[in-house]
Amino acid sequence: MPSLFRLLTVIAIIAGTVYGGLYALAQGEPEEIAWAVYDQYKPLGLDDPLPRNLTGCAVALADKLNSLVACFAVGAIPTGSSDPFALRRAALGIVKIILDRKLPFSFSAAISAAAKGLVKEHSPRIEASEAVQGQVMDFLLDRARYILKERHAYAYDEINAAFAAGADDLADAVDRVAALKAIRKTKDFDPLAASFKRIRNILEKSAGKGDKLQQAVDADLLKEVGELQLFTVAQQIGREAAQFKKERKYRKALEKISELRPAVDFFFDKVLVMAEEERVRRNRIALLGGLLKEFSTIADFSELGAEEAR
Repeated sequence: MPSLFRLLTVIAIIAGTVYGGLYALAQGEPEEIAWAVYDQYKPLGLDDPLPRNLTGCAVALADKLNSLVACFAVGAIPTGSSDPFALRRAALGIVKIILDRKLPFSFSAAISAAAKGLVKEHSPRIEASEAVQGQVMDFLLDRARYILKERHAYAYDEINAAFAAGADDLADAVDRVAALKAIRKTKDFDPLAASFKRIRNILEKSAGKGDKLQQAVDADLLKEVGELQLFTVAQQIGREAAQFKKERKYRKALEKISELRPAVDFFFDKVLVMAEEERVRRNRIALLGGLLKEFSTIADFSELGAEEAR
């Protein structure tokens, strides 16, 4: 009976928006506003159409985000098969609107605005802490991973690699996933990704041994050909890749980054990273740390090939 009651309630609410849109039209409201009211609860599923105009999409996003943030703030979070407030459907609707419309949309800013609205408009106040806002973000990104994997056929590690470099702007993150998929099978890219994993492992082991990561490379300490070459090549490629990234030409940026492979391979063949002399060792670690940071802003290559966690 409770499930039937909830179903009837949902039907009544949706019917209310439908009639509200029709009444708005009859009363002479602009069509854009009337249809936005009519379409407020769309999409109801992945195969359901979006609101028919941008105003309707904005209203639908605001409504769904408000529901998500409010429910998470009071602890009404879906568990297992239990989702009485259809929050998974709401999250899928948000992701679908952003992806299909290719909207530039900041999850963190929107979630924060919804949280502030709850405090201002509700009595008693509902407060969504930063931790709760982080939970909402993770929930939305999980739904985005699902859609990208199941509906768009991206590999889980490609999605995770791009998201690890940032996914607040989902449309931008998806552009990076697409670029990563397009270039992944080129001859230099997978070996370079393996090198980035090796770099990450070296940095983690170094931190575990108490080596402090210095912020900048001291060029005067670069004596061996392999490290000098990597330092020089990385600077040049970094400038060119950064320009491509600024223009959102992510495939070209990744193609440029893949040109690092010979210099990285030569470095590992000829240079002992964990040198006995502390200054030299820390400088080489700084070189690798800068390399990882500089070239992981489109995707975290160390995520490629990782075991599926979801």
